[in-house]
Amino acid sequence: MVDFYPYLIPSLPMLHFGMKPPFSFEQFLEICHQFIPEQDFQLLRTLPQPKHYSGTRHRHNTIQKWIEFDTALRNELAKVRATRKHTPPALYLRPEWYSDSSLTTVALTATSNPSLLDAEMALDEIRWKALEMLATGHHFDLDSLITYAYKLLILLRWENIRTADPKKLLEHTLMHSRG
Repeated sequence: MVDFYPYLIPSLPMLHFGMKPPFSFEQFLEICHQFIPEQDFQLLRTLPQPKHYSGTRHRHNTIQKWIEFDTALRNELAKVRATRKHTPPALYLRPEWYSDSSLTTVALTATSNPSLLDAEMALDEIRWKALEMLATGHHFDLDSLITYAYKLLILLRWENIRTADPKKLLEHTLMHSRG
């Protein structure tokens, strides 16, 4: 398949942090599948999620940079939380290749927020900004679609939170916090 990135990407709706997602991730993939090479489609379809990050390096540079940033942010959160519980942070840290001292401040600020929802929102806003930085200079290529996909996943996460049944969410949270 010939790649039609210059036609596909401008046809996608602009994404803004906090907006309602324009479509599901599956719909996004269906749209992309028509216009990009199969190899690129498979890469988009299998974007690593946090629970699948591993200590190995990813073959695609933008995905690797995203994993490094997100892992560093998660490690900073783990350090703050472990310190507050008087537990050695090393038990919870994942290998990382990224360093940014500002993430320590982000983690401290988020974990100090009395509203868990507001804290998560602030963390996702930092992630969004990191994705925008990764997208800089990429307009009509796979890197642009990768950052678009991760942003869409953030919007879909918040749509799930907004539409969740509060009673079921509370029950789920209480069940998992007892362990």
